[in-house]
Amino acid sequence: MDKELTFHIVIIKPPPHVDYGLQKGSGRNYETVQKQKSKSREDLSFKCVVKIKGERSKDHLPKLSGPFVQGSALDRFIYIGIGTFAGESDSKWSRRLKIPMTGVSWDVVDRIVSEEKLMLESHVPGTGKDGSPNCGTVKPFDGWRIANRKMCND
Repeated sequence: MDKELTFHIVIIKPPPHVDYGLQKGSGRNYETVQKQKSKSREDLSFKCVVKIKGERSKDHLPKLSGPFVQGSALDRFIYIGIGTFAGESDSKWSRRLKIPMTGVSWDVVDRIVSEEKLMLESHVPGTGKDGSPNCGTVKPFDGWRIANRKMCND
């Protein structure tokens, strides 16, 4: 049986009046889920479940997969669509925010799987240097931390 982990992404103070959504699927065959419109620089929150595959004895790192996981085997990430990429047809923004899935080790997987109340969480900046919606690969990326689901209103 495959193991699963919940990933929680918090987008910190994105510019107001822009749609954001979690990309489920890849290429041209995707849908936007958990769509939200940013308001008055309030944080946005997205959650998704990722499958963990592989074997500790054979694989240096766990293999991350599922409909929310993008990229090659060595460069996994989650996309947050912004503006038209989140389904907002009249938006002036057509962007994606790429959240790297780095730092997920077998020890992290074992700890989270052994305690049902835990998940992985990352806080990323929602606004770019020019005041527009942040896009591209998150930099600097502070990584994922183990968090308690209860603290995140799961």
